[in-house]
Amino acid sequence: MIRVLRVIYFSLFLSFGYSQNHPVQSAIEEMIKSYDATVGVSIYEPKSGDQISVNGDRHLPMQSVYKLHLALTVLKDVDAGICSLSDSIQITPAHIEQYEHLWSPLKKKYPNGATITIAEMMEQTVAWSDNMGCDILFEMVGGPAIVEKYMRDIGITDVAIRYPEIIMQSDWEIQYLNWSTADAITLLLQKIYTNENKMLSETSYDYLMETLIGTQTGTKSLRGLLPEGTTIAHKTGQAGVDPDGKRGAVNDVGIIFLPDGSPLYISVLVSDSREKLDDCYHIIAQTARIAWDHYILQ
Repeated sequence: MIRVLRVIYFSLFLSFGYSQNHPVQSAIEEMIKSYDATVGVSIYEPKSGDQISVNGDRHLPMQSVYKLHLALTVLKDVDAGICSLSDSIQITPAHIEQYEHLWSPLKKKYPNGATITIAEMMEQTVAWSDNMGCDILFEMVGGPAIVEKYMRDIGITDVAIRYPEIIMQSDWEIQYLNWSTADAITLLLQKIYTNENKMLSETSYDYLMETLIGTQTGTKSLRGLLPEGTTIAHKTGQAGVDPDGKRGAVNDVGIIFLPDGSPLYISVLVSDSREKLDDCYHIIAQTARIAWDHYILQ
């Protein structure tokens, strides 16, 4: 009941705005001043009730972060009996050819195509950010519009999921049409972790959390400046650069578990950056460290 009340409180707080002049917010605002980038930050620490938002209502490109939304939608279908994680799903030679120029560990593992389980495809899509696996799963659930609708059904309204990876990566401007606010992602993370309204079965919940904790991308971002061994359940998203040197997105969103095991929800979206890639990672890492240092002393 306490977790449910906290989710309700957080949802209401999103409607009325975040607190101002919090020391964590002030430190983050000061830090990002030195970077040529649009940075959206949203943090929620449930023990204190602190909600911190810096540009948290800006519509910023998600890139592969939307694979988290997709995974939740797939698991909804699993729990409804539409499919099972043990069901087979095909990677065809046509898929291999179509995704020749996109990031896909599955493509490298199965260069001639294969029949694998939905579970394996989900793990590769979430933990390794596989683009081919992502789009095959989009096809399976009925397309990006179905994922967006499900987000709205569960109360995540500040999000747009319009195009699969193969289309998004074909045109620079399309990434901006798959957007979210940082605040909306933080709310989604809380709904997932508290399993609001039991939207996932126990098996699906454990599977998703284990997969997010097993994420292999983003070693320099949220976890970059945190103590070794810190547990993080997270999802990353990253774009390339345009001809003028502008990078569309470097994102990391997730749940950082503090030393006492309590969750710290955090979403950092770095958009339209003219900084080096490592500097974009450092923005995210610094944000996480500022929050960590504050809340471990509470």
